[in-house]
Amino acid sequence: MLISWSNRGLSVNVSSIFSARYSLITLLTLVLAGCGGSGSLKQANNSLKKAALSMNTSELRVEYRVNPLGIDIVKPRHSWIVNSSSRSDIQTAYQILAASSPELLARDKGDLWDTGKVKSSATNQIAYAGKNLQSRMRVYWKVRVWDRYGRVSPWSETAFWSMGLLNFSDWEADWIGFDTGYQKTDPFKEVYMAPSPYIRTEFKTKNKKIKHAMLYTSAMGLFEMRLNGKRVGEDYFTPGWTDYDDRIYYFTYDVTENIRDGANALGAILSDGWFSGYVGYSMLFPNDMERTKGFWGDRPGLLTQLEIEYEDGERQTVSTVSDRHRKIHTHKKDVWKASTGPVRESDILMGETYDARKEINGWDEPGYNDSKWKNVRYRMNPLGAVEAYPGVPVRKQYELTPKKRTSPKKGVYIFDLGKNFAGIVRLKVKGKAGTKIKLRFGEMLHQDGTLMTENLRSARVTNYYILKGKGEEIWEPQFTYHGFQFVEVSGYPGEPSMDAVTGIVMNSETPQVGELKFYGDKDWGGERPLVTQLFENIKTTQFANFFDVPTDCPQRDERLGWTGDAQVYIRTSAYIADVSAFFTKWIRDLRDAQRWYGAYATVAPMPYSRVYEYSPGWTDAGVIIPYMVYQAYGDTRMLEEHWQSMTKFMEFQADAAGDDYLRPGAGRNYGDWLAVGHQTDKDFLASAYYGYDAQLMSEMAAAIGKSAEAKKYAKLFSNIKNAFVKKYIAEDGTMLEDSQTAYAMALAMNLYPEKLAAAGAKKLAEKVRANGDRLATGFLGVRHLLPVLSQYGYEDLSYDLLLQTEYPSWGYEVVNGATSIWERWNSYTVENGFMNPAMNSFSHYAYGSVGEWMFSDAAGIDAITPGYEKIEIKPLIQSSPFRGITAQHKSIRGMIKAEWRKEARDVLLNVTVPANVEAMIYVPGEKEAFISEGAIRASMAEGVEYLRAENGYVIYKVGGGDYRFRSTAALPN
Repeated sequence: MLISWSNRGLSVNVSSIFSARYSLITLLTLVLAGCGGSGSLKQANNSLKKAALSMNTSELRVEYRVNPLGIDIVKPRHSWIVNSSSRSDIQTAYQILAASSPELLARDKGDLWDTGKVKSSATNQIAYAGKNLQSRMRVYWKVRVWDRYGRVSPWSETAFWSMGLLNFSDWEADWIGFDTGYQKTDPFKEVYMAPSPYIRTEFKTKNKKIKHAMLYTSAMGLFEMRLNGKRVGEDYFTPGWTDYDDRIYYFTYDVTENIRDGANALGAILSDGWFSGYVGYSMLFPNDMERTKGFWGDRPGLLTQLEIEYEDGERQTVSTVSDRHRKIHTHKKDVWKASTGPVRESDILMGETYDARKEINGWDEPGYNDSKWKNVRYRMNPLGAVEAYPGVPVRKQYELTPKKRTSPKKGVYIFDLGKNFAGIVRLKVKGKAGTKIKLRFGEMLHQDGTLMTENLRSARVTNYYILKGKGEEIWEPQFTYHGFQFVEVSGYPGEPSMDAVTGIVMNSETPQVGELKFYGDKDWGGERPLVTQLFENIKTTQFANFFDVPTDCPQRDERLGWTGDAQVYIRTSAYIADVSAFFTKWIRDLRDAQRWYGAYATVAPMPYSRVYEYSPGWTDAGVIIPYMVYQAYGDTRMLEEHWQSMTKFMEFQADAAGDDYLRPGAGRNYGDWLAVGHQTDKDFLASAYYGYDAQLMSEMAAAIGKSAEAKKYAKLFSNIKNAFVKKYIAEDGTMLEDSQTAYAMALAMNLYPEKLAAAGAKKLAEKVRANGDRLATGFLGVRHLLPVLSQYGYEDLSYDLLLQTEYPSWGYEVVNGATSIWERWNSYTVENGFMNPAMNSFSHYAYGSVGEWMFSDAAGIDAITPGYEKIEIKPLIQSSPFRGITAQHKSIRGMIKAEWRKEARDVLLNVTVPANVEAMIYVPGEKEAFISEGAIRASMAEGVEYLRAENGYVIYKVGGGDYRFRSTAALPN
């Protein structure tokens, strides 16, 4: 039966209306329209049309960033999110306008780019295809979209981006610096840090109205720019860490509001940073290393160019240039002078010393008498290309106040900031001039209450502040950071108050996009229940280590971008935070660190090189991470740019594997790092990753239109799998390499024959049960363990592992006071205290990869297609020990929510699907007839399409919208 319109009115059959999935409000509208004849019909159609116009767009970004300044990508990619209050609304087309001024754009004139109406549901990865972009251009843009009925949305709010300096000829500036001292002692025995250079110049603006003033700045080392007495920007540790022999980044700032009429002063403070400071654990190995610091250079340098554009089109440039160079090139009038100031020492690993008595009042203001300052020196150009920074900078996030203050010794005070984070502290003090306060930092305390610093190894991790003696003094370090929970203060004048120390959390600006809440969580007596605290620890550890590069740890003499840690954790990181731009930057570091023979290095950037500096499971990050970024964000450009590098790596593996297709575990092989119990064979791990890489290469090749390569790598995977099965898997599904890691990896990486996979999963489950429901995996195996168990029907065992509190387990860390994820399962044990100080970090995210399973399985949110165009909501409810879980993840296409609850034998599943997204919803239950959505049977609800029932789920397809499912009698008595 049908709903039919005619000139006589409306013929309605109620059951047909339900099958057509009209909402109750729409039903009433149609009925009322029918009562009023054709005039009312038109009114009803107008009502529907107005409802459709609720579709709009928001969160416009370019290259994953909001209104980025100074980019150097000539075909930048655009993205937005579609919003709609109507169910199942989709974008059928879009139009982008890009203009050279906001005025033109306001008049709907796209003088740079007008796409016209493009039939497409795409909302991201849309590359600019307008007029050629030139250096310094500002581009203003907006977008509108069409819905499924062909109705167009309003234009979005205006967004913009600006281009950086695209050509070498755009740079008038030279590299300059100032020598403040050299180390004269044994570098392997003593720490040396030179005072920070303070560099300044003055200039006068013309008597004209300023349109824009843009500051382009880079440093060999780190910079803090100052303009007319104020800090420029909110970024720290700029311009970031790279292999400076390949590339060095610059930052762009709009300083229009900071420029004064007439006299102005521009200045900079420099620090060694990663460029010429201490990096990694080089001091720890005096017999292995050539040097302890200065892997790219021995002194910091500055490159800066301020460009002032006036309303009449005239341009004024103020740029760095040495005094000698200025005399040779007489058209360059800027005079830069330099001195030292209160920053007497500064280093990322070692700490910072600040002598407030040496503060230079007004040095960054116009009119300061710098006659006693020295001329700057010319610096040789670094080998790397000067490029615009593509990532997200380190910034302050929030502050922490101390939870407790203790005094284990006379004159020594320890502040507990509540959790193990990365950042700095703000010191507040009042006392006599010359008083020297010492600040040390640690993650843990000894039993006697003293600070535990043994695991910091050769990193000094100490700050000093010397008072000027003029009232209350407040200080924050500028060029160092620490990983810590506890701050030890000594030399303080008197007894410090609780507000003498404030923690400032810092990390790369990767906004949190994922959250989980667990109901009925396990109470162990702590501030938060078990899994709630574990998830909090995972988040804390991720943010503490996403510090320009994905470091392994933030506290000791290392803080390197370890590739193995990053590849096992990247999927978790993308659930928790928007890491799109962060990994866009780091994938370049990874490519720069690729060895000449094809292997990717174990760390990136790579400050030093040893023979065979690669390891299976680490070097494979060069394939796995681009693939995971593609999955999370639909980013095919990264695949295209990285393809040649990945191909070179696969050739390296093929050479190592030879004709039998099994890659040996060569290099500096770390194996299943820090596993407990059985150590998985390193040849096994290497061959498994080789097969995994081949699969991913085939899929990525297809995604970027390389069909021949896709077939080649699919064939390669088939050959690897056959050889792998022959060597490692018995006819009954038993692994000849008998470890939890071996089973989990082989199953996760599709290396089991389909007919033996269930038997292999059973063997894995038996091994876990035989181990007392405890882990026996290291860095590589842990990521795959719970997902594989859940995939093959052992979700109860997955939950048992999650809730385990005996050693080794995630819960063991929590009940022993962890506020972050430890490097080792036995970083601390009740029986033995702290393990191996030389290898013991309490902030390592690798074991936090269980967060992926929390989102994808326990909560059930997962992507079916790259970029979340199609998603799946399939939570593990039947065997869950929780009463419910609430999860949300803001994908590149919008916010996804999944919330499930148990009510007696019923299951409630509430889901939010973004507009323009298709979702498969798996509702626990055996029969479709027992499932409702809202107040009616689910299959009759608006926007809900019943597909099938299988394996304890009833499966529906839905579009964007909010849905409220109830499954009656879905749980056993």
